[in-house]
Amino acid sequence: MTILDSRPELPSEKGSEVLLTERGVSIAPVDDLGEGRGPSWLDDWLSANGSEVIAWRRHIHAHPELSRKEYRTTELIGDVLRSAGLKPRVLPGGTGLVCDVGSGPRCVALRADIDALPLRENTGAPYASKVDGVSHACGHDAHTTVLLGAALALASATELPGRVRLVFQPAEEIMPGGALDVLAAGGLDGVERIFGLHCDPRLQAGRIGTRVGAITSASDLLELRLTSPGGHTSRPHLTADLVHALGTVITGLPTLLSRRVDPRSGTVLVWGAVHAGEAANAVPQDGVLRGTLRTGDRDIWAELEPLVKELVSSLLAPLGVGFDLHHRRGVPPVVNDRESTMLLRAGIEAALGEDALAGTQQSSGGEDFGWYLEHVPGSFARLGVWDGEEPPRDLHQPTFNLDERALMVGVRVMVHTALAALA
Repeated sequence: MTILDSRPELPSEKGSEVLLTERGVSIAPVDDLGEGRGPSWLDDWLSANGSEVIAWRRHIHAHPELSRKEYRTTELIGDVLRSAGLKPRVLPGGTGLVCDVGSGPRCVALRADIDALPLRENTGAPYASKVDGVSHACGHDAHTTVLLGAALALASATELPGRVRLVFQPAEEIMPGGALDVLAAGGLDGVERIFGLHCDPRLQAGRIGTRVGAITSASDLLELRLTSPGGHTSRPHLTADLVHALGTVITGLPTLLSRRVDPRSGTVLVWGAVHAGEAANAVPQDGVLRGTLRTGDRDIWAELEPLVKELVSSLLAPLGVGFDLHHRRGVPPVVNDRESTMLLRAGIEAALGEDALAGTQQSSGGEDFGWYLEHVPGSFARLGVWDGEEPPRDLHQPTFNLDERALMVGVRVMVHTALAALA
């Protein structure tokens, strides 16, 4: 099936795969990566549509869209799903969609995020972003493609043991995240469990990292605005020294937090922006400080907002400056439950074999998949996308790219995980 108006040149010879290099695209022999485990209908679908899957990813990659502006991406996803006889439902905001495949009272969900980052791409790939200052530097194009492939592969089955809810979610890159849009629209109604994958450039393609318990962290935004009468730097005793106050909070707040919360929780405050004044000999009247506050503990996350306000007040009280603290709560940690993770691991083994299983550490990054796990159990895993040759290129960097063989691996894992959860 061909949904795109213009497809990139792709190899059609059996026994070859597309590999990404700094020089563009090359053909390399296929090893056993992601091959040949599972129902015949899945093997048949992948064999017939592998090049189409890569074409989807490259098209989405070349046409990235920012959070809640993913209109063309949503349209493409809908067209592909409808081509397989499925009936997707666009979310009320006009971007993102949900769609069921199969029938029966039991339902599990698979989720992908579809938005891009406000970041210029610098990969030199022939299908690099055509949108200035916007790119899929977090791998959401791969997540979307994997779920599309899983959707159409599942739709090709003669019979499924239940329903699979496909969740193509917008706006993961902004807080508090598009997962809340999905939940508000009833996107998880009737769902027993939910599963997702995220690209990991430190893990080799063909391997999947899993973890029971927290795999990401809660992530909040802090903005602190200070005010002072201002004055001359030769007479700081006659005013409130606003720059000194900013410095006190910059160094003091992280230190105090480290003494008020359990150090095992992975709670970390890092400042990313500070601004006050222009003249070297003038005490400014206002200043602003911005940063992120992260924790790996769900209970501590619930307590941080009043604690931060208390500590900021105690730091600034002797200095005479006014302050306004805006604590924007972001996303909860993604906490994988044990049973769902065991089902996910069973799906990985069925899809790829036991050697594909890898452990993974908890990340201090945020991920709004955590909102889903506030409502239903589930598990979130790391999809290896490193080719094992070039140095790994990290997420959220202009040079991030991936080994496209990971797409077929992801399709297999998602299909087998859904089947394991429904079995």
